[in-house]
Parts: sequence; structure tokens; C-alpha cells
Amino acid sequence: MTTRFIKWLALALAIVAVDIIALSPAFLGIVIGGDAFQTALGITLLLAGAMALLYFGYVWLFKPRHAAPLPVKQIVTRDDYIAALQQFRGVRTLSGDIALSLEQIDRLQKKRDTLIEVLDQRFERTELSYRKFVSVAGEVEKLFFLNIRSILNRLQVFDEAEYLRVMNASAPAFSTALQNEKRSVYGDYIAFVKSSLGANEEMLLKLDKLLLELSRLDSIEPGELESMPCLQEIDALIKQTKLYKS
Repeated sequence: MTTRFIKWLALALAIVAVDIIALSPAFLGIVIGGDAFQTALGITLLLAGAMALLYFGYVWLFKPRHAAPLPVKQIVTRDDYIAALQQFRGVRTLSGDIALSLEQIDRLQKKRDTLIEVLDQRFERTELSYRKFVSVAGEVEKLFFLNIRSILNRLQVFDEAEYLRVMNASAPAFSTALQNEKRSVYGDYIAFVKSSLGANEEMLLKLDKLLLELSRLDSIEPGELESMPCLQEIDALIKQTKLYKS
């Protein structure tokens, strides 16, 4: 804040100095109220200085500053993940994938909110059934954001300029084998991002199935929980993903 205020103060002093030089009889001696040209010039000069002070005063002193993005290892909340993904929107090669990631996060939140509403209508929060469904949804959410974290790790080291140079090289300076290996490496970046998005889309589908099964149930006994197809699918997906990530 201090540095920005000093910049604004320096600008103000510069504008005052210009006005003194322009309007003082000892210098240029522009007279406001004299002939039409001098009056217009003097008023324009004063207005321009005032507008510059107001504009840069807002930009330097009052305009909200965006906080620097968190390192991936410090990302915790949903908003942290959204902000982290948005900083990579300029990566044109993966812009569609980043937009899909943001959309998936939004859909996950809506499905989780809907699930809680449905559970509140059907169960007491102290019931085993309620706690089981919430626990499963929580595990899905953890794995979902684990995939987002993995995507962010890839985005941090993805060099788009190098990727485009390698992929578009018509007369590579290296051997064909080396060029193909480089293309394979960058192909792996793209494939991993798309694979993680696919895994998250599958999780969203499982939550849809869970909501559908819940909507069909009039009642459920605790012992029947484990036999529900949607919960079995989700449990299998969680175990498979945990094994893959371990």
C-alpha cells in the first residue's frame, strides 16, 4: 500500500508541476478566460490532470488486488481449486479441459447439495443410513478433488510453447526417434488430464445413480444398504481409485 501511495503522490506532484509551468505567467502563461484557444487548452489540461489522479488513485489505492494463487499442496477448499484452475485458462491447448473441470466442480456441488436435501427428507441425521450415504458421498468428493489436484500438478509443469513447437515441427532438428519420444511425453500430459476428467465424470454419474435409487425408495433398513447396486458401484470405484493412486 505504501509503495502504491508513493506512486500516486509522485503523479500528483508531477501534474501540479505541469499545471504550474503551463499556467504560470513566468513560464507558458496560458490564461483561462483569455482567448478561446488558451481557455480550452487550460481547462483541458486541468481536467486531464484531475482524471489521471482519480483513475490511478482508484487503480493503485482502492482497486481490489487478486491474491497470488496458492501452491497446489496448500489448496484445501472448493474455492481454492476453482481459483487454481482459473489461472490456467490461458493455456489454449487445454482450455476446453480446464473449462470442463470447472463445470464438473459446479455439478459436484449441486449433486451433493441435492443429496443432502433428499437425505434430510428421508432420514434423521443420527440414523445409520444417513451417515452411510453422507460418508460415501464424502469419499467420492475426496477422490474427485484428488483428481483435480493431479490435473493441477500436470498443468504446473506443462510447457505449452514447447508442446506446440514439438507437435508442429515440420523439419525437426533432432532424430525422428527423439522427436517421437518428445511427442509421446506431451501426449501423456494430455492423456492424463483427459483420463482424470473421465474418472471425475464417472463419479458424477455414480452420484446421479445414487440419487435415482434414493428417489425410488420408500424406506430402507440398515442391513439393506450394502446390497444397493449404486453403493456397491461407488465402493468399487473408490477402492479401485485408491489402489491406482496409492
